[in-house]
Amino acid sequence: MPAAVAFDFNGTLSDDEPLLAQLYADLFGELGHPLTEAEYFEQLAGHTDEEMFERWLGRSDADLIEERVDRYCVLASDGRTVRPETREAVAFAAAQVPVAVVSAALRREIDAVVDGAGLRPHLSLVVSQDDVRRGKPDPECYLTAADRLGIPAGELLVFEDTDVGVAAAKAAGCFVAALTRTIGADRLRAADALVEQLDVATLERFLCS
Repeated sequence: MPAAVAFDFNGTLSDDEPLLAQLYADLFGELGHPLTEAEYFEQLAGHTDEEMFERWLGRSDADLIEERVDRYCVLASDGRTVRPETREAVAFAAAQVPVAVVSAALRREIDAVVDGAGLRPHLSLVVSQDDVRRGKPDPECYLTAADRLGIPAGELLVFEDTDVGVAAAKAAGCFVAALTRTIGADRLRAADALVEQLDVATLERFLCS
């Protein structure tokens, strides 16, 4: 059995990638750089804000990133992006092993959704973009999580939803189950397993077998 479980945030714990695609499309469109939903999922999903701004605008801007986060928190801080079955899955996992959130997102947006969805009591650790120097696909975030949990990275079960996240977790030596709803299965073949949803049955498959 894994010694701990780590959930990616955007698109995995929080089913918010369509919301993020719209937020980025709105913001980039206002700046004169239109972005389609298809372009977001093909080129940007899973990366840090800094990387997304660099890729699409050719520069990163801390004030614009804060604006994006502000807009996200207005829409998601009530926890609506965390599905009921996902909340049950997190609680189930936490009853078995320590649970972490490991994300390229900023801590204040993670905190807003985690608290809004009532997940805080189930979490042992949050590793956000604020805690590392290099974002996914670099493995630093997952190595940091394993270190803070006091376990080898190879004993960490990771749930991810993008190829970028899968690459980060695999490079750290973790076991990775990829959630296919964000970008589909074809781009997630590097994962150790594919799953269609996060619910108690899915967590039982990995924690109780």
